[in-house]
Amino acid sequence: MKIYKYITILLSAVCAACSETVTVSDTVGELPPVVPDYSQATVPVNIAPLNIMAADNVDKIDVTVCSSDGQEAFHSQTANSTDFDIDKWHELLAANTGKSITYNVSAKADGKWTQYKPIEIFVSPDSIDYGLAYRLIAPGYEGYAAMGIYERNFSNFDQKAIVENNLLQNNCVNCHSFHQWKTDKMSLHIRGSHGCTMILKDNNIELFNTKTDTTKGNCVYPSWHPDGSHIAYSINNTRQVFHVLNPKRIEVIDFWSDVVVLDTKTNTLASSPHLMSADHFETFPYFSYDGKWLYFCCAKAVDMTVDVDSALYDLCRIAYDNATGTFGDKVDTLVNASAMQKSVSFPRPSPDGRFVAYTLSDYGQFSIWHPESDVWLLDLESGESRSLTAANSDNVDSYHSWSSTGRWMVISSRRENGLFTQLYLTHIDAEGDAAKAFRLPLRSPEEYDAMFYSFNVPEFIVEPSKLNPFALEGKVKNKNLNNFIFK
Repeated sequence: MKIYKYITILLSAVCAACSETVTVSDTVGELPPVVPDYSQATVPVNIAPLNIMAADNVDKIDVTVCSSDGQEAFHSQTANSTDFDIDKWHELLAANTGKSITYNVSAKADGKWTQYKPIEIFVSPDSIDYGLAYRLIAPGYEGYAAMGIYERNFSNFDQKAIVENNLLQNNCVNCHSFHQWKTDKMSLHIRGSHGCTMILKDNNIELFNTKTDTTKGNCVYPSWHPDGSHIAYSINNTRQVFHVLNPKRIEVIDFWSDVVVLDTKTNTLASSPHLMSADHFETFPYFSYDGKWLYFCCAKAVDMTVDVDSALYDLCRIAYDNATGTFGDKVDTLVNASAMQKSVSFPRPSPDGRFVAYTLSDYGQFSIWHPESDVWLLDLESGESRSLTAANSDNVDSYHSWSSTGRWMVISSRRENGLFTQLYLTHIDAEGDAAKAFRLPLRSPEEYDAMFYSFNVPEFIVEPSKLNPFALEGKVKNKNLNNFIFK
């Protein structure tokens, strides 16, 4: 520890000696040429340091971070990225809760320093959960040689594997889901030679073959009921198709889909004629946080091989009674997107029960490759829907989830380059208004440029994962699968 301390002091002294005196040649009213763009963002009080780096056409940046009273908290002059001390950073945010901090930036290009408009960042008193769980996967269409499910701590930059596919003989791990943001109950799908569904409950791992004689396929797209004993799944026959003459690269389509609910105490599946209709596709189920409603997407069945752009999904819900495992006798259509020649995917009710966030795109149910897709919010009190304009972009804004408090949302987006999905956080106030979204901070923004993976299915968690990956490995290798029974 002493050696490390001395090295740190030495490096700090060297860096200080390398700093040059800034003589400003010009002052402009534009934001500085740095990335990421944090200007006017609202950030949680417990977020990791928001480091910035110079844009490509800049040789060096000089950054002074000030508290709301104008006192200097950090100073950095670098040709690469700032690297603010984590402990001091959290002290800064704690002292400025409900106020704004400011980045004063000068940039050197062509031998001249220019002073730019300050970057103001509002520090919300609303803290964010422990972290996120997500899948990292190459943005291709077939390969999954190297991928896994990971967790990230919001307050620092720590990322660790929950489970990686090389531990499971390179089978594909996907569709991870947790109960009420806690990690002691988890559902996880495994595809490939060891295909199955894992359910973790109270440190007990069970593996299931989820296809039955009555259902057409395996269970996917899970959502836990608040009681912790029931899980809604969709059953999909999903295929990839590729465009020939279209700016879009790929479509993921369902040739049929139904919705079921699993009772994990009896391993029995139940459904309703409203959720297993031959002339409709039903998918993406999600329970309300009071457990009384099951939200899902529904479209009239079409021939996907010729009419993929005619598949238009509405946002629907049906009543559910977990005590009896029964469903209501009618379906409510909450957003009639098909009437607007639009389509809904990924319904996510808010924890307080007032809103339902969803993705709106031109057609289909898999919006993650649709540049026009945006996240919308339905107000269940007024019945009105609106785009989360401040958080959306002009490229893909698709999968999203709520924090446990309902004050934060994560959105997967391809806004940076149209290829790699990255994660953006936005503050949602009590009236459902979104703040400007900001990119999930890494220690250095340069790490995004070196990363050849997309972030997939981000889910908030309030604690570290409780899954033992080596116990899962042993279960998978033994291939001892239980079966679901459709009642």
